[in-house]
Amino acid sequence: MSHLPITDNHMHIDFIRGRGLDAVMDFKNAGGTHIFLVTLPSRHLGVSVKKSEDYDFVFTQTMSIAEKMTAAGVKTFPILGIHPVDILYLAEENGIEKAVEIMCGGFDLASSYVQKGEAVALKSGRPHFPVPDDILSASNDVMSYVFSLAKDLKCAVQLHIEDMTSESLKNISEIAKKAGIPAEKVVNHHATPLVAEAESYGIWPSVPAAKDNIEIALKQGTRFLMETDYVDDPDRPGFVLGPKTVPKKTKKLIEIHGEEPFWKIHQENPSRIYDVEIEV
Repeated sequence: MSHLPITDNHMHIDFIRGRGLDAVMDFKNAGGTHIFLVTLPSRHLGVSVKKSEDYDFVFTQTMSIAEKMTAAGVKTFPILGIHPVDILYLAEENGIEKAVEIMCGGFDLASSYVQKGEAVALKSGRPHFPVPDDILSASNDVMSYVFSLAKDLKCAVQLHIEDMTSESLKNISEIAKKAGIPAEKVVNHHATPLVAEAESYGIWPSVPAAKDNIEIALKQGTRFLMETDYVDDPDRPGFVLGPKTVPKKTKKLIEIHGEEPFWKIHQENPSRIYDVEIEV
C-alpha cells in the first residue's frame, strides 16, 4: 500500500484560527497524500463582504495555504468559491438582486484564478436547509452562472447543497444541462452514498467517510470520491470529520476489499474530474 495515493476531496484548513499545518500533518502521518482544499466561508475568516472584490482575500488566502501544504509534503489543489449561505447575509443587507450580483462578481474573480491555472475548480450550490422561495431561486441563479463559467473554463464545480436525493440529483442535472456544463464535471459534496443513482445522472458523489457510508457506496461501485469536510474550527474540534479519517477508513477497508477499488477512488476519479495528476 506504500504507493497508493489517498485523497481527501473536500477539506478546509485555517492558518489564522485553526490547527493549520498540524491538521495537515495528521492527515499525512495517517497515510494521506493529496487534498482538495476548499475556500472557507468568508465570515469564518472574519471577512464582511460588501462588494465582489472582498472575496479576493478569501481566494488568495486559500491559494497561499495550498502552497504551504504542498511544501509540507501533501499535494494540495485549491478549489475556490463562495459558501451558498452568503446569499442570506448579502440579501438581508443589500436585497436579493444585489446579493446575486455581488456573488456572481465574486465568482468572476474565482474563475480568473482557475483560468490562470492557480486553482482547479469552483465551488457553489445553495443553502442546505429550507429557505424562502426567492432565496432558493436566487441561489439557483448563482449556481447556474457558476456552471456557465465552468463550462467555458472546462473545469469542475463542487456543490454544497441539501442532502443528496433522487429529486436533488434530477434538479441539479437539469440546471447543469441548461447551463451547458457536462454532468461529469459536477461533484455533489457531502453526498449520501447513492452512487448508482448519481451515476445515472452523470454527477459525482463525494461521500463523507463517516459511519458505514463508504461500505454502502462500495456495494454500488467505485464511481465516487471520499472526503471529511474538515472545517478546522477551534470552536468545533474535528468537525465535520477529523483530518485522519479518510486515510484510516481507506486502510481499514483495504483489508476487506484490497487496494484496487481505492486506486479508482483516490487516483483515477479525481484525476478525471479535475484534470490533475494524482501521483505519489
